[in-house]
Amino acid sequence: MVGPPTTIIALGLEGSANKLGVGIVRHVYAGGVAAGGELRPALEELANVRDTYNPPAGEGFLPRDVAAHHRATIMPLVTQALAEAGVAPSDLDCICFTKGPGMGAPLQAVALVARTLAQLWGLPLVGVNHCVGHVEMGRAITGADNPVVLYVSGGNTQIIAYSQQTYRIFGETLDIAIGNCLDRFARVLKLPNDPSPGYNIEQYAKRGSKYIELPYTVKGMDVSFSGILSFIEKLAKTEPDKHAPEDLCFSLQETMFAMLVEITERAMAHIGSDEVLIVGG
Repeated sequence: MVGPPTTIIALGLEGSANKLGVGIVRHVYAGGVAAGGELRPALEELANVRDTYNPPAGEGFLPRDVAAHHRATIMPLVTQALAEAGVAPSDLDCICFTKGPGMGAPLQAVALVARTLAQLWGLPLVGVNHCVGHVEMGRAITGADNPVVLYVSGGNTQIIAYSQQTYRIFGETLDIAIGNCLDRFARVLKLPNDPSPGYNIEQYAKRGSKYIELPYTVKGMDVSFSGILSFIEKLAKTEPDKHAPEDLCFSLQETMFAMLVEITERAMAHIGSDEVLIVGG
């Protein structure tokens, strides 16, 4: 039986939303095996270049505009990544791309480039699940063995753990993701999208000092953010002189983060784990 190659160099393309990324990594297999029985290669990051589509402040991004950005930007990023990594296409062993979930038009734009490069360079094409990619990337970087995973991003909010050869969801949002909630409230406050709405809300929250009580919705292992968003949007629009934007951002963060901590701790107790991995983006 032939084992895996000792070294694999992979080029990865990620374009599931407004952030476009091109990465090159080298996996070195030295015989290490994790508790679940899978091979655990050493990971070396050779290149990690990105470019973000940012719409005007107060606006969201439309899939067609994001896709146009990705089409115009991806090949310069691939060229930059190859130069930074110091490798040629002939040095690569495979091309990976985000297969989903994500926004349809941007995903299609990046998948087309991935398929084209794979054919031009004669390389195997590997489709990657967006969610699993986040988790495995976190495990590779931190060395975590069997963590409870809090997966938070613009489109996802889940508590995940690995069991019987698959990732299992212990709890998740019942409506919108936490990232989507932050993005939409940032639009209400007309906060810029650069570098990201969530980051700018965090800067406002650092200057907040007054906690405003907001709906706290945890149902077993699941959470709900649509109610808290509607409530705080109403406060911001109907009582702008009563509540400072900094205090609203502070209260929103404190409430939603406390909800996530509660269900994460419950999952840890359930499976008896002392490791927590926070992933997403």
